[in-house]
Amino acid sequence: MSTRRVVILGEPTGWHASRLAAALAARGHSVGIAPWRQLSAGLAVSAGDRETIQPAAVAKADLIVVRGMPGGRSPTQWLHEVIFRMNLLSRLVIHGCRVINSPRSLEVAIDKHLALCHIAAAGLAVPATCVVQDASAALTAWEDLGGDCLLKPLFGSRGRGLVRLRSAADVEAATRSATSAASCGGVFYIQQFIPHPGWDARILLVGDHGFAMRRRAAPGEWRTNLSCGGQAETFAPPDEWLGVARKAAAAVGTEIAGVDLIPTPDGGVAVLEVNGVPGWRGLETATGADITAAVAEYVERPAALPG
Repeated sequence: MSTRRVVILGEPTGWHASRLAAALAARGHSVGIAPWRQLSAGLAVSAGDRETIQPAAVAKADLIVVRGMPGGRSPTQWLHEVIFRMNLLSRLVIHGCRVINSPRSLEVAIDKHLALCHIAAAGLAVPATCVVQDASAALTAWEDLGGDCLLKPLFGSRGRGLVRLRSAADVEAATRSATSAASCGGVFYIQQFIPHPGWDARILLVGDHGFAMRRRAAPGEWRTNLSCGGQAETFAPPDEWLGVARKAAAAVGTEIAGVDLIPTPDGGVAVLEVNGVPGWRGLETATGADITAAVAEYVERPAALPG
């Protein structure tokens, strides 16, 4: 494997970025970590429309690995940042740099509604969902979905901003709070709550290879997120679940993905979401596998040919 110039976009002190940088450096690559906020672009019209991207290491990289996506405090600020960053990554791809995951797949994965549309279009089971833009419509959606739902931020992770709606009063309080805080930008992503046996599963796909864990909710808690007190357990997923995870990741277009699956009351499995910038710290602890090394080995491979 020839030496490559690799840039990891993320926080230099972050666990994933620093571990992945060390693993790639140990494999002989030239590796740097660039914080997102250092990115900038220029266009010198007087010099023949010469395009410039900074930092220079990013502009010269053969490979960029996306780690994390910090955002602004308001939906509007965050949206501006995401649009600029994805556009810049797309420009780098046009100039011959490989980006993992691709800008387009990140755009899809970041938007829960768009990602779920892609996943459903691939023929996979997903929770019944409504996306509306005012409090009255949110109440109607809650009623239509059976009166036990989740209100989720359209953009977000780790269970942040997740609210369970079990009554009309819950809907009113949640939409009023979300609106006043502008935490959801006036868009309400409402999803039918799927009763579960106290756990769901995360399958991390690195290319075609899967690492899996079961996330068990803390006592008295319905959220299974590790950040909400959930416990990671070893889990050997059925082949059907691995197949669903691979199909969901392919629908979103990700090469490395965290796919969240939940058993359904009828004995099936539904896809909750696909994370395009997944973490694997808890998975390494639960499985004992060196997932960082697997990621490093994968990203240094030549890009697969289309089709």
